[in-house]
Amino acid sequence: MNGKGITIRAYKITRCLARKNRLLSSLLEGVDAPFADPAYEQKNLSESFCYTFLMNNQEIARIFNEIADLLEIKAENPFRIRAYRRAALNIESLAGDVAETPKDELMKVPGIGQDLAGKIEEYVKTGRIQAYEELKKELPEGLGVLLSVPGLGPKTAKLLSEKLKIRNLQDLERFASEHKLSGLPGIKEKTEENILKGIGMLKRGMERQPLGKVLPIADDILERLRQKAPVRQLSIAGSIRRWKDTIKDIDILAISDDPKSVMNVFVRLPSVRDILMQGPTKSSVILREGIQVDLRVVEEDSFGAALAYFTGSKSHNIRLREMAVRAGLKINEYGVFREKDDKKVGGGKEEDIYRVLGLPFIPPELREDAGEIEAALEGRLPELVTLSDIKGDLHVHTKRSDGSHDCDELIQEAKKRGYEYIAITDHSKGLGIARGLSEERLLEERKEIGAINKKLRGFKLLAGVEVDIRSDGRLDFADDILRQLDIVVASIHSGFRQGREQITGRLVAAMRNPYVSVIAHPTGRLIGERDPYEVDMAEVLKVAKETGTAIEINAYPLRLDLNDVYAKTAKEMGVPLVISTDTHITSQFNYMAYGVSIARRGWLEKKDVLNTLGYQSLMKALKKKK
Repeated sequence: MNGKGITIRAYKITRCLARKNRLLSSLLEGVDAPFADPAYEQKNLSESFCYTFLMNNQEIARIFNEIADLLEIKAENPFRIRAYRRAALNIESLAGDVAETPKDELMKVPGIGQDLAGKIEEYVKTGRIQAYEELKKELPEGLGVLLSVPGLGPKTAKLLSEKLKIRNLQDLERFASEHKLSGLPGIKEKTEENILKGIGMLKRGMERQPLGKVLPIADDILERLRQKAPVRQLSIAGSIRRWKDTIKDIDILAISDDPKSVMNVFVRLPSVRDILMQGPTKSSVILREGIQVDLRVVEEDSFGAALAYFTGSKSHNIRLREMAVRAGLKINEYGVFREKDDKKVGGGKEEDIYRVLGLPFIPPELREDAGEIEAALEGRLPELVTLSDIKGDLHVHTKRSDGSHDCDELIQEAKKRGYEYIAITDHSKGLGIARGLSEERLLEERKEIGAINKKLRGFKLLAGVEVDIRSDGRLDFADDILRQLDIVVASIHSGFRQGREQITGRLVAAMRNPYVSVIAHPTGRLIGERDPYEVDMAEVLKVAKETGTAIEINAYPLRLDLNDVYAKTAKEMGVPLVISTDTHITSQFNYMAYGVSIARRGWLEKKDVLNTLGYQSLMKALKKKK
């Protein structure tokens, strides 16, 4: 799960208890957080989360992943390489800024010892890591550019640099397009195709970036504006508020009695790289990450109309305006007006826009002109699943494989979220890089879970496994092992470049096994790093329905897999779904918010998601297939 470190990486959602009271109050106003459906927010007050963008953590994780890549090029000790990757993953998920964490506390983070803690301390003090700078000097110029291409590994990058003297993306694209790479050791025509796909992904990534990166950045800006600018209300708008999986830019709305001061604070934020424009009520900047941010200060009696208008989507807004015209009204970012006399009839609250058109409030996640207006008119809007509906997490790793905690630590964190259960699903033996469990170690873990459960009150551990689906469709463990488990999560971790028929066949074969409960991250995508593999999802969902196999919405921010479109199709077909985080470190439990957002975009209700069931009901549901 922890891929290459040069391109876009996992970014953090961390729970900030110190800000809980402020967030609770602002959620009641219905405009402060990315969620803006009051009904949704009311249901989630007991487990509010905030989103903090920790620049130091992000940068150090990136550097450690680059060091791992560079060490791999030099054919250094694989254990040392793995140590850097593991440390990077845990730093990304750290629920606190490394810049404010003492060295002795850093050394308590799994994977960080004396040496790596020292490097972190060096970066915090000097803004650089000398060993990293020296390592870069040992390698050819332009190698970092090649490593930025998704799917182009360190060894191949080194080969292209040394043999063909490729130093930039333009030359790489030209060589691959002209088939001048095939013939080098290990490079075939298919490799060239994949390199071109990777370059395409990299270019697309310059235009749109993962929600998991942009949302924390946006919230960090909001927090800084709250602290330093005279604002009375703030809200994220745009596609972030609709929880789209990739984002082009950030839209922020504010109410203030002193707009000029707000703009002065905004354009001088430390993350701002360039000021595109600064006006009395609107300013636009470019951040260091290359993301454009637009801030508008609007009048209080127009805030709801502006929030609806700038949340979009464009096609949803067009439909609303068409309805307004037929009703003798006009709708814009300033409010709702009667056409005949231009009298304002609403706009202070977002609900006004829908009320005047005879519609119930439509949650932002549904505003894609995908049938939501028709459903609203006919009283068929779904009661969308909420974060507070989730009773447990069904995809969790411990330090027996590639996780960072033992069961007791995971239990404590899960209980803080009000969960009734979690499923321990460590990797199977085929995934050696993740220290996958042998049959003996898996049964030993199952025995340990049984002993823990005897001591627990009001909480349960499910004994499970994330079993690898091999290239030929066979599972990593035999049925006599799998039948002893409470839950079996099956997934693909290799052979991503196989053809559509073969990939589909692997997933179908796994689902036809009576002991496979869930298919995890079913399309294999990593947003910005790896496209989905070729798979016939219509066939996969058909067989999932036939066999009673659940499909996972993996909440890890770079996966968000199943996506919203397939999630909606699965719902319509009656396929059971689960929302799980794939947690490897405790703070990743907070990724559940991302998974719930995808479920909501897919029109999912509580009844569509298995892990909204209580423990006893869940166990009955899992046993049905067996």
